[in-house]
Amino acid sequence: MASFSYLWRHRAKFPITSTNFYRAWAKRLLSIDDLLIRNCRRFLFEQKGAFIDERAELGNVLIEGPKNLLSIDQSSLLGRVYIALHDQVQIGKYVCINDGVEILTASHDISDPKWRHLKGKITIDDYAWIGTGAMILPGVHIGRGAVVGARSVVSKSIEPYSIVVGNPARPTKKNRCTEFDYNPCEFLAANRAWLVG
Repeated sequence: MASFSYLWRHRAKFPITSTNFYRAWAKRLLSIDDLLIRNCRRFLFEQKGAFIDERAELGNVLIEGPKNLLSIDQSSLLGRVYIALHDQVQIGKYVCINDGVEILTASHDISDPKWRHLKGKITIDDYAWIGTGAMILPGVHIGRGAVVGARSVVSKSIEPYSIVVGNPARPTKKNRCTEFDYNPCEFLAANRAWLVG
């Protein structure tokens, strides 16, 4: 959930005598536990060196490795996601990463007799959408507005606005639109309680 300070500064305000005032505050109080848990999670990751914009949303994420390798820009939404930080992970603005996604920055070289570790930075550009259960492998760059289909395994970089599916992920004949006007975080009921009322 967006940071409490951000929600407080940008909260919808209504006259105290209006029905909207009481309706908004009832919704806010009902979502306060979730707000506190998510803000505590954000605070812990930031204390360990991660950069997480105050408008980004973290679900029940599991992040292993040095947290200073993680950067999440504004208004990006991560569900129940697993991230293994052996190298940098940079997530742009307005990115939506669904539940069950695994982001892995390291593997092993199967052609090496010593089976050495291979690492690679992962970059996910603005407005990308990673579907449920997808796996992103080391060294991948996912272009602006690209879509990764559910359960896809991405081992190679993806062009902007393309749609990939399968294992290994391959481009479909369709492309995504190139103009965007949405914020994935606005769809969360708890945020709407504060920002809309």
